[in-house]
Amino acid sequence: MDTNNSSRSTEPSVQASSHETLNQQAKQSLESETPQRSLVPRGITIGLAMFALVLSLAGYGFRLMVGDDVETVLRHAAVIVPAFMLGIPLFFWVGSRILNKVKGLHIESWNAISLGYLTSCISMLWLMGTYS
Repeated sequence: MDTNNSSRSTEPSVQASSHETLNQQAKQSLESETPQRSLVPRGITIGLAMFALVLSLAGYGFRLMVGDDVETVLRHAAVIVPAFMLGIPLFFWVGSRILNKVKGLHIESWNAISLGYLTSCISMLWLMGTYS
């Protein structure tokens, strides 16, 4: 009877350790197969980029209709549109890359670009509200 009790007492520990090993292996295989996904879908990022483009170009048609000089309007647009369409999202993307390297964070590029376009849209709306 002593031998039966000792074999029964070792079985659960062997099963538990093998179960933990299988769980760890499953987690590792899932981590290696599925890449880290962005929180923001790409369609939202693209939509924000299109909205930022529309907002950045919105006032120039009105300025041309009112009679402002075409050269002045184009010169102003050549500075403002790239600043809001490329500058702000690029600033957020570069900042996320730096934080990933320095702090060891894992900020997805799409999340940073989406935040950049969202900030760009909000700042343009704020500027339009201020100067209207």
